[in-house]
Amino acid sequence: TFQDGGEEVEDGAVYNVTLKKVQIQQAANKGARWLGGEGDQLPPEHTVRQYETSKIRAIKAGTLEKLVENLLTAFGDADFSYISIFLATYRAFASPRAVLELLLDRFGNLETSSHGEVANLNSLESEMVLRAEIASVLRAWLDQCSEDFREPPDYMCLLKLLDYLKNNMPNSDMESRVQNLLKQFQNQEVEAVDGFCSTSSSGLVDGEELEISNPEEFSSFQDHVVAEQLTYMDVMLFRRVVPYHCLGSIWSQRDKKENKNLAPTIRATITQFNAVTKCVISTILGTRELKIQQRAKIIEKWINIAHECRILKNFSSLRAIISALQSNSIYRLKTTWMFVSKDVLLVYEELSEIFSDHDNYLTSRELLMKEATSKFANLDSSEKENQKKSQKRLQLQKNKGVMQGTVPYLGTFLTDLIMLDTALQDYVEGGLINFEKRRREFEVIAQIKLLQSSCNSYCLIPDQKFIQWFRRQRHLTEEESYKLSREAEAAADTNILSPKSQKSMVKRISTLFLGTDVFTPPKEQPPKSSPVGGSSGESTDSASVSSCEFNHSETEDVCVTPVSSPEDPLKKSSVGSDKGYDSDKGSISSDKGCSSKGSVSDPGSGSDSGSIPSRDSGSVPGSAPRALPVYNRQSQGSCIIRVSMDGLHDSVYKSILITNQDRIPDVTQRALLKHNLEPDAVEDYELVQVISEDKELVFPRDANVFYGMNSHVNFDFILRKKA
Repeated sequence: TFQDGGEEVEDGAVYNVTLKKVQIQQAANKGARWLGGEGDQLPPEHTVRQYETSKIRAIKAGTLEKLVENLLTAFGDADFSYISIFLATYRAFASPRAVLELLLDRFGNLETSSHGEVANLNSLESEMVLRAEIASVLRAWLDQCSEDFREPPDYMCLLKLLDYLKNNMPNSDMESRVQNLLKQFQNQEVEAVDGFCSTSSSGLVDGEELEISNPEEFSSFQDHVVAEQLTYMDVMLFRRVVPYHCLGSIWSQRDKKENKNLAPTIRATITQFNAVTKCVISTILGTRELKIQQRAKIIEKWINIAHECRILKNFSSLRAIISALQSNSIYRLKTTWMFVSKDVLLVYEELSEIFSDHDNYLTSRELLMKEATSKFANLDSSEKENQKKSQKRLQLQKNKGVMQGTVPYLGTFLTDLIMLDTALQDYVEGGLINFEKRRREFEVIAQIKLLQSSCNSYCLIPDQKFIQWFRRQRHLTEEESYKLSREAEAAADTNILSPKSQKSMVKRISTLFLGTDVFTPPKEQPPKSSPVGGSSGESTDSASVSSCEFNHSETEDVCVTPVSSPEDPLKKSSVGSDKGYDSDKGSISSDKGCSSKGSVSDPGSGSDSGSIPSRDSGSVPGSAPRALPVYNRQSQGSCIIRVSMDGLHDSVYKSILITNQDRIPDVTQRALLKHNLEPDAVEDYELVQVISEDKELVFPRDANVFYGMNSHVNFDFILRKKA
């Protein structure tokens, strides 16, 4: 049992004291044998236990001198993890040279040592004890943090250490080890830590140039091969990560001009992450000539690759791929996404849930710790088909007998360490270094080290063909990808509304939302037709609001009118006047003439594809596994909101479909596009929900609109320019 023993204060140090009660032996008595005991042992019912209380001293704060001195006394104070904690975190408050000089000059010089034990006991035994303590610290330093001594071209610390060993521990194993390490550093050429993820021309074979991906070449790589090669590159970089580079006090200084070369191992990992993300975007958008179905196939391929990364427990590339697919330029390809297989979409949703930001990314944290040292991934899927597919792939891995490590998304640890650095003080009262802060940081560092050691389990062979292809990819800028995204969606809209593709469009939309063919294709709005509701601005009896926002392009909003059912009658809503309706982009339908806009038939009514009755016939679908999102009701993680511009009549609005993944910048940008405003001006506008005539709900900049909105009032929003 443990008991708090308070604090002990010394000159230049504060210690936490814990009292530990431990059992030391069983007592016997003279009548043990008569009571049935063997030897001197008593039967259990007559056992007498003896305990002793030991004191554990753990330094809480101190000067640098005291912290270094504590390296030599920590084992005597029963603080067994102190040396590892100090070596992993001391770079936040001291340099290797300062620590080495204190350790060797002040405590290692046996003739002038001021170490307490040696000062009073000037004996050979005490000298041997001190020499053993210093050797133990130096051995741990070389084992755990040999990179601290890499200081080209002079290697001052390593030479100082070697000189000390020659004088005090000649011909020892330690001396040989330091000599070998010095030769290794001197003989090694300068290596670029980002060699596997460089996209510069220097990493290419002579004569090669950066190029936009050829879809056929990309399709030639099997999904598991791509995942394995991405994992290979991630493993090589993650194993090189120097843990102290992740400390918040170090990583937070990276943007300063003088620190452009700070933490190169972290920068290399981030560069690789960004390279994967940009590769996903360029393969999807880089070729203008792709048809909708071809682009959808590439999206499906990347989702399958992400699933393979999940099987390999590579959470870095997995998150990079998911982030790319959730980027604005890919996410907005609504028409293309409708051609993605339903089963693949379910896989995508499950993979996206891993990185949900709910409760400080609790899901990904728990999963990472659960699989940190497991031999294989633990794949649980809510969908039977996905579960069967995952288990089949996993079984193949197990049959090969190849264990896997775990590659984490490093950003989670960097965030935690920066938060710790911000929340806890570096120094406490008296100017003492706050070592309790370093103990907290080491809890995160220890997780990184554990995962690095697990990566030794991987047995992956580089595929030079893929690596060369990956290096050759020319990455699109944000402006280029957004421009190509708009062009692709505009072309998709033009194609999807042609008579040739109307039938397949009808089937795709109905399968995605209702699981059956129930929609009529959208028809062209006759030019110069009167807007629904007339010019008077009066409301009409409308079945629903219009735009389901399958795309965000400026060409045309494809609309589907939801169906009312006896069990869940659709809410009535008024639609805009002529001010809020553009006949060229029309997407509002009502009972008056709605047969030309998203009419719905009953699949059990016996009508064929050539004769679909209008909603006026009163028919309803026999079954609807997925309800369509509608205005004024949140259903299955989505709903439709109305957004009007501040200063205009509230009847002049645009309908926008939002999901439970949408945040304020995304919704604001889409609202600006709908209102034909510059989408890059997101920072200049704020989105508010109208609660009543005198009350509004203002959203924080990065809020989740779906969860943050008031669902008990109308889903009416105003887009207002910031003051």
